[in-house]
Amino acid sequence: MTQVELHSAAAVGDQDSVALAGLRDLPQVILEQTGQAVVATDLDGTIIYFNRAAQCLLGYRWEELVGLCSPLAFLLPEELAARGRQLASRFGAGLICDFSLLVRGLPAVGAHAQRWTLQRKDGQLLAAWLGISILHDAAGQPCGYLLLLSPGEVPVAELAELKTLALAFESQAAIMITDAQQVILRVNAAFSRLTGYRPEEAIGQTPRLLKSGRQADAFYRELWAELASSGHWEGEIWNRRRSGEVYPEWLTIRAVGHASGAVTHYVATFSDISKLKQAEEAARHLAYYDALTGLPNRRLLLERLAAALAGVQRHGQYGALLMFDLDRFQSINDSCGHAFGDQLLRAVAERAQRWAGPEQTLARLGGDKFVVLLESLGNTAEAAGIRAEQAAEALRLQLAAVYELPGQAEALTCTASIGLILLQTQDKSSEILLKQLDIALTKAKEAGRNTIRFFDDRMQQAMDRRLALESGLRRALAENELVLFVQPQVDPARRLIGAECLLRWQPPGQAMIAPGEFIPLAEETGLILPIGQWVLDNACAHLRRWADSPVMSRLDLAVNVSARQFRQPDFVWQVRSALERHGVDPRRLKLEVTESLLLDNVDEVVSKMQQLIDLGVRFSLDDFGTGYASLAYLKRYPFEQLKVDRSFIRDLGCDRDDAAIVGAILAMGHALRLNVVAEGVEEGSQLSFLVEHGCRYFQGYLFGRPMSFTEFEQLVPVESCGRFPCSTQAPGG
Repeated sequence: MTQVELHSAAAVGDQDSVALAGLRDLPQVILEQTGQAVVATDLDGTIIYFNRAAQCLLGYRWEELVGLCSPLAFLLPEELAARGRQLASRFGAGLICDFSLLVRGLPAVGAHAQRWTLQRKDGQLLAAWLGISILHDAAGQPCGYLLLLSPGEVPVAELAELKTLALAFESQAAIMITDAQQVILRVNAAFSRLTGYRPEEAIGQTPRLLKSGRQADAFYRELWAELASSGHWEGEIWNRRRSGEVYPEWLTIRAVGHASGAVTHYVATFSDISKLKQAEEAARHLAYYDALTGLPNRRLLLERLAAALAGVQRHGQYGALLMFDLDRFQSINDSCGHAFGDQLLRAVAERAQRWAGPEQTLARLGGDKFVVLLESLGNTAEAAGIRAEQAAEALRLQLAAVYELPGQAEALTCTASIGLILLQTQDKSSEILLKQLDIALTKAKEAGRNTIRFFDDRMQQAMDRRLALESGLRRALAENELVLFVQPQVDPARRLIGAECLLRWQPPGQAMIAPGEFIPLAEETGLILPIGQWVLDNACAHLRRWADSPVMSRLDLAVNVSARQFRQPDFVWQVRSALERHGVDPRRLKLEVTESLLLDNVDEVVSKMQQLIDLGVRFSLDDFGTGYASLAYLKRYPFEQLKVDRSFIRDLGCDRDDAAIVGAILAMGHALRLNVVAEGVEEGSQLSFLVEHGCRYFQGYLFGRPMSFTEFEQLVPVESCGRFPCSTQAPGG
């Protein structure tokens, strides 16, 4: 409100004083800033408040309507007002007919909306919805009405806003309005309930009345600096009630000013967040502590372990991790029941906690697995190792003592196995340390249980090798260290029909890394997905180049696709995009998958394969015979080709079983109208056997080792009927 508006409101008659007092409990700053047309009346319908948005909507100034009785009769079109007067007699004398009709049957709680036609000051008719809510005084008795005018269709959000406005000072949020010098001008009932100060005790004071003394002066300087720059501050603060009790509250302060920019008032709203703080503490306990034993859980252990590792780096003091679980706990749990198992775990936790003391962290990871973090064991590995082993032995003996559990007739003996690892000045994450510790615990189990094992150096080296390989593989993908080789595929006359893409890794200045060493790691880490996309894209690029050669354009190129890559939701899109991006004939691309893909989600796999086949892409089943594919599987999947695994071809001349298996695969392929490719053909006798049994295509060192695309393209015969030259490379080269 402006000062004129405040004086005008004060001039309203005594009969309106109760309603006006109720309105004074409403935050005018909020009503003025809401953007909605808001009108407040007393119980008889006399206007006691008329915000700027309503003035703009209806065209009347404040002084033209405030204090006017029966405002709706004044605002109604004449014909509607006349009809209202005719209905007045039906409701008795002394009532303002139209306003009584408006509020008749209004619910005591909540907001109600009804359609109305209003007339602006300029005579223009305005179809609008009126949202109406009852105002209550401090004693909870009705003292007036709050109306929200909304042209057009009434949205649910506006009714919700009306409820918010009407209930603002009836809520638990305390509101305090001060002048520019921070002198308190007005408070609401919630302020008194929350602070204990009556309005007459607070008005004329400053907010220092509530100061707890817990915040330093710097806190308040920052608060006022932000308020001066942005006009708004909110945050958590500690205040003091009239009783002297200190409590946490969430405080919001807004500066209110004239159009000139000068601050005239501050409006502060705050609420007691003691219960919220208690709930936060309870939630924190749930998040960081184990529900069964009350010990720190994995999350809190990792936080403390990270801090301990930082301390090791700073101070050079070694620490250690101990991981233990109970020997044969699963058998105890199964035979005695889960309730007994939980009782035992609590007893173990109490015993281990007494041993660890308050200075060490004991955590439960889950099940019967616990971890102890030991710090400050010494500045040399030898000294720290001795102390860690002594601590582990003391813990082992402590845990092996007899357990006498409440309600159990017989005592129980239960031993524990312990894994141990030193925390050294080395760059290892908490998760990796826990994995290594788990390996050490497994070794303790394997050594006969009820014993202690350090994480072995050889395990360490193997882990380091794996980590280095993973890091290098990520670098290889980013820095183009991956290389595509190809191996030719021929028919019985050694005519070239295509080639298979084979992935290699060539780190700078190092020996080439074989796929068998890094592909499993790529599968495990998920790197196979970007690698597979890279292979597919590069294969399509080479096919595009081959399309310009009359001889090369007829060749097929096979690309291996992992099951993980194939199961990506957008795999079909990936293949289609690569083909379109390079302008490749899809019939020249062959995707090779292994039998592991065929075991799950059959319908989904078949659907994806069929979508790609519809594009022209063909499928080959790689390493056939080494997995679990059956004839029933083969009938369901739209393969064009089978590839006999090299393990069967290798001993073809000396192993009758392998010869029988290969013969059966060839016969089955023919029966199912599938092409069969024999991999790993290295000798003429193998070739003779395969040709004799009807094999149509071959791949192996007898025809060519894996080679670069450049080498391959130089060996391709000029004529389409030319024979591909035999390899002079020894098998395995």
